[in-house]
Amino acid sequence: MKNSYNTKQVFVSACIGMCFFGIAMIVLGAMLPVLTERLSLTPIQATSLVAFLPIGMLAGSLLFGPVMDRYGYKTLLNVSCLLVLIGLEGIAFLKSVELLQVSILCIGFGGGILNGETNALVSDIYDNSKKQAHLSLLGAFYGIGALGIPVLLSFLTHYYSHENILAALGGLMLLLIIYCSSIKYPIAKQSSGFPIKESLRLLKNKTLVLLAFILFFQSGIEGISNNWTALYLTSSTVISKSDAMLTIIGMVAGLTITRLILIWLLKKTTAKTILISSLSLAIFGFLLLISPSYWRAFFGMICIGVGLSSTFPIILGIIGSAFSELSGTAFSIALTVALIGNNLLNNLVGLLSGAVGIACYPFIAITSLTIMLFLFTYSKRKANIHL
Repeated sequence: MKNSYNTKQVFVSACIGMCFFGIAMIVLGAMLPVLTERLSLTPIQATSLVAFLPIGMLAGSLLFGPVMDRYGYKTLLNVSCLLVLIGLEGIAFLKSVELLQVSILCIGFGGGILNGETNALVSDIYDNSKKQAHLSLLGAFYGIGALGIPVLLSFLTHYYSHENILAALGGLMLLLIIYCSSIKYPIAKQSSGFPIKESLRLLKNKTLVLLAFILFFQSGIEGISNNWTALYLTSSTVISKSDAMLTIIGMVAGLTITRLILIWLLKKTTAKTILISSLSLAIFGFLLLISPSYWRAFFGMICIGVGLSSTFPIILGIIGSAFSELSGTAFSIALTVALIGNNLLNNLVGLLSGAVGIACYPFIAITSLTIMLFLFTYSKRKANIHL
């Protein structure tokens, strides 16, 4: 018997979880200079801290799907939010490198779960006509969480310590967790046992593999845009570090605002048209970075943010519709592949930067976007995917 739940309440809880994921993705980068100064970290120690975030995220992305399909949403959502909160407070107050590593692992693990579970949850509570629009709105809350941390630290550190700011943020997050724990959620899809055989079949499904590899490149491009743009702009032009960071903020703002606009745009035109137009705009943005002035770079990064905004909500919407019986497991597979793409493309930029110079960065992004366009075209002709 299907349980009763309030769709709007559940959607709000998913948005809270996605906001927590945005915090998880950005808080270490925002706090690493503070941690380095506070604990006198060596470069090796600082690098070791950074390494624990993707490890935790990969583990969370791998595990959430089968667990969610078997046990449902509520406990997993609240535990993962609590892990991010615990990790955040650990970064604020712990003074041991080993304990900080555990805190960052908690943030990564909780964030990896939240990224997948919130998308799967929204996909499950809305029908196909509303799925992609609400996934796009959900994605905007990632931007709110990701932008919120640097904005808070920039404005409030003149008046309060980092510890007090993160402690107050933790109190607000705890209230939001209490809300999430007080409402009803959809029931688990598997009444007993883990869907092991079905999960293995999904790994061989051509449609899912194709969609996952689209997200592989999408996630990789987002990752290198966040991690390498500032270094590229400051090393190859006269753009200052502060101006380079403003271009990244412009990209995140462009992505966030466009995901809000997509709610309306998806009602007016096809997902295929939006995707091809968006990726073409992102290519144009990276072309502007090849020999940028500050304003070319700023406008280019906004184009990149706008261009990257539609892929995740549209592709995840397709996955949720095509694999509705095991949406959690399907999302787990796709987002794990996406996370691997993020790590591999970042490593590729690092390796090629050492070999031929950081000027390779926009060309790697343009090549990846071109591959995505090819995959979209191929998917329509060969995999029976309607974009």
